[in-house]
Amino acid sequence: MSTYKDIGVEKVGHVGTIEIRRPPLNFFDISLINQIADALDEFDRDIEIRASVLSAQGKAFCAGANFNDPARQEQEARAAEKTAKGDPADSLGPINHLYIQAVRIFRAKKPIVAAVQGAAIGGGLGLAVSADFRVTCPEARFSANFTKLGFHPGFGLTVTLPELIGKNNAELMFYTSRRVTGEEAYKWGLANELVPQDQVKSAAMKLAGEIAECSPLGLVSTRATMRAGLADRVMAATNHELAEQTRLRATEDFKEGVKATEERRAANFRGR
Repeated sequence: MSTYKDIGVEKVGHVGTIEIRRPPLNFFDISLINQIADALDEFDRDIEIRASVLSAQGKAFCAGANFNDPARQEQEARAAEKTAKGDPADSLGPINHLYIQAVRIFRAKKPIVAAVQGAAIGGGLGLAVSADFRVTCPEARFSANFTKLGFHPGFGLTVTLPELIGKNNAELMFYTSRRVTGEEAYKWGLANELVPQDQVKSAAMKLAGEIAECSPLGLVSTRATMRAGLADRVMAATNHELAEQTRLRATEDFKEGVKATEERRAANFRGR
């Protein structure tokens, strides 16, 4: 197995494991998503691996993007400057490249089980939903909190979430930005198994092991049928999501939403 900066990668029998190692909140950026996609590519090339588990250290599975990160803010400023100079391609900023890497995750060929032991927020929810199955616990929280930030959903969630929990439940999550508990997620079908928090990873490993007992050729063939066209639909969705996110990033409401989230208060949105 290759060595990565922000993830741990191992092989346990016929199961490959990826552990995000940016505790406690495991915020993502282009580099982290690229590393996960690279590891999944590596698993696809390894004939011995038949399924994988995606887990995380710390209290959160993945809290999404850190909009208060100084490095990210600098990237946003550079993107805005290029927009002013009339360079529309660069105006898309770092999110464009992140979504290119995200689509690579959806193109992985073998089943993925996500071990969601804590919060999966925003793009972190998108990452959890990119897996075939999710094992979670009562303490976990699932939130598409984009509208509370003055933003548009991303990471392909406008395609993946409605297919998983139904259009109306997805709308409920999008329009309210509410945090869905592990129990609610299990009832809605957002999670496949609900176990005590300290058993989430072992239960995910058990499920991946059950999958790995099956024919590797049969697994890849059946999964390709079941997920036919998904990566392409996600790519089309992220193109639209990106356009909306780029537009909304320039608004006063987005700045207020990020600030209010940082200050743990209700946002004072003004519709501009």
